Amino acid sequence: MARVVRLDSLDDARLDVYARLTEHQLRNRLEPGSGVVIAESRMVVEVALDCGAQPLSFLVDERDLEASAGVLARAGDDVDAYALPHEEVARLTGFRMTRGLLCALRRPPERSVAEVVDGACHVAVIEDLVDVANVGALFRSAAALGADAVVLSPRCADPLCRRALRTSMGTVFRVPWARADAGEWPEATLGGLRDQGFAVYALALEDDAASLDDPSLLTSERRALVFGTEGTGLARRTLEACDRSVVIPMARGVDSLNVAASSAVAFWQLFR
Repeated sequence: MARVVRLDSLDDARLDVYARLTEHQLRNRLEPGSGVVIAESRMVVEVALDCGAQPLSFLVDERDLEASAGVLARAGDDVDAYALPHEEVARLTGFRMTRGLLCALRRPPERSVAEVVDGACHVAVIEDLVDVANVGALFRSAAALGADAVVLSPRCADPLCRRALRTSMGTVFRVPWARADAGEWPEATLGGLRDQGFAVYALALEDDAASLDDPSLLTSERRALVFGTEGTGLARRTLEACDRSVVIPMARGVDSLNVAASSAVAFWQLFR
């Protein structure tokens, strides 16, 4: 079980990882070659541990020590659980923790696109999505609605940043994902999927786009759905690298849904 260490100073350097380092520093300054991920709430931490993530330390509100005992018991006695009074935790993190627990985890090793799509039938592809909450929400839908893997463009936001991980409810650890190499995006990455038998569909408002309920979209057993940013959508090069464009039929003059909602609808229709 993790060792409970009661701290009396917010200036303790051991707390830097929870409040005083940027996401960039978490990826590159600590644990060289691996980086650190911060998981919030017992539910998210439990999912991470279930998926084999390695805890480095915990930060616990003293009021939640008893409630957190089961999670802390899953770590070895070489892992510290730093306990702070409730108000001090809020001062340190800048917000009031309603679920009483943070965990610093070793960042999982990166995987290649070829590795995560091997054996997959349903793949979600995200181009340049920088809103971390939307990235997290898309992962949650992907996990719930049948995606086998997620592929990110080189400039897509990090799914393991704190807010994306929280929004995904830990499902970032459940769904295999990989970031495409900059020199291979988009043609080589999407072309590679097509070479492996995937039908690659762009969710895009193109004049010749097929309706999401078009039966012809189901003829291929392996399908990849490509989503872009809400502002500019998919790049022209990316659209041209896909087999066809697909739209969700809309009513009342609405032209589109945000990517969190549209991905859930598309996954339900084409991945179930």
